[in-house]
Amino acid sequence: MGDQDQRTFQDLGLIDELSQACKQLGWKAPTAIQKEAIPVALKGRDVIGLAETGSGKTGAFGLPVLQALIARPQRLFALVLTPTRELAFQIKEQFDALGKAVGVACVVIVGGMDMNQQAIDLGKRPHIIVATPGRLVDHLEKTKGFNLKALKYLVMDEADRILNMDFEMEVDKILKVIPRERVTMLFSATMTSKVNKLQRAHLKDPVKVEVSSKYQTVSKLQQYMLFIPCKHKHIYLAYILNEIGNQSVIIFCATQQTTLKTALMLRNLGFTAIPLYGKMTQNKRLGALNKFRAKERSILLATDVASRGLDIPNVDYVINFDVPMHSKDYIHRVGRTARAGKAGKAITFVSQYEVEVYQRIEQLLNMKLEVYPTVKEEALVLEERIEEAARHAKMEIARLEEKAGRKGKRKRDNDEDDTEESLGVRKRIGKNKFKKKGGKKFKR
Repeated sequence: MGDQDQRTFQDLGLIDELSQACKQLGWKAPTAIQKEAIPVALKGRDVIGLAETGSGKTGAFGLPVLQALIARPQRLFALVLTPTRELAFQIKEQFDALGKAVGVACVVIVGGMDMNQQAIDLGKRPHIIVATPGRLVDHLEKTKGFNLKALKYLVMDEADRILNMDFEMEVDKILKVIPRERVTMLFSATMTSKVNKLQRAHLKDPVKVEVSSKYQTVSKLQQYMLFIPCKHKHIYLAYILNEIGNQSVIIFCATQQTTLKTALMLRNLGFTAIPLYGKMTQNKRLGALNKFRAKERSILLATDVASRGLDIPNVDYVINFDVPMHSKDYIHRVGRTARAGKAGKAITFVSQYEVEVYQRIEQLLNMKLEVYPTVKEEALVLEERIEEAARHAKMEIARLEEKAGRKGKRKRDNDEDDTEESLGVRKRIGKNKFKKKGGKKFKR
């Protein structure tokens, strides 16, 4: 691309206020997808953007929407649809930051939050709505006086995932009640048949911009694997966390149970770990994320519900404690690190039961992953301490389940506070017991 690689946000056609806002956010230069998508979107063309996760997609659609809004201010101007609640909140944060100087009002409309409060927020007629499809349809059907008949921009972020999560019916309902004369932007990691169908039906002569091959991980990501027996997974996890010191890590587990158990176990060992999974209430999920973002906790354990759409800066490591069942999920998981030009490492644990699934990932990537360097003898020294921590975790889960049972109708999520509190207690008990045994103290 020669000189084009050096293009600034102004070179793409953005007004000074928005170029300045980018600078304040620390965006030094446009990313590849932004260079491709912004000039097209500024001309008012429909856009299909195919880009890997962590490539700056929010800026690619957010900046053109804001420039159009500043040129002709209007309430209920743009709608952004996303697959997950977390992603919705992150997109709002970026709109707030980019549009702060010009007073842009943006609201989030997602499930798990109070409908009445949302109805009040919508009644104030914000400029931009960021929503998950299901809850937006609820408001379109039930909230008096709310409609999107004046909408000028529709953005679907992670369109492949919105459609894979069976939101097709909701998306159809939304498309029926918004103006046909509008600008539409679809952003997707992959071009699935459902996205293609949506494009043909609802986009007018779109410009396709693509900055990655069909399945690709970013170049600054170092990827490793570790073949270990299933029974030694927790031992090697503690060993690696201890070796890498106080860096930020996301650990992906296959199930909610494994996520909670592993978090409790790590806290017993003195690590600052926090779990995140689908059945937590929205406030608890946001609380967990914010603690991790603020570096009050350096380890986040998550199920795949969290593997897409989390924009957490400066994650140093992603550890796949369990190999993802779907190869594409591997791309999304490891995309949590090495974002926006930074380096990062991903380590995938492969047990004797996961070899076949793992081989599918290597086929998809078209590469063999390096083996992560470990010293077996040093790792296995921790075995006894890990077993004790696992026993504590098991007892704690049993206590929480018993408590949830006693409370009857009270939702299980509400015990998260108890989990957090008891983690601290267990952590102290665990550390004291290990000290008495004269075990090596963890660095964290």
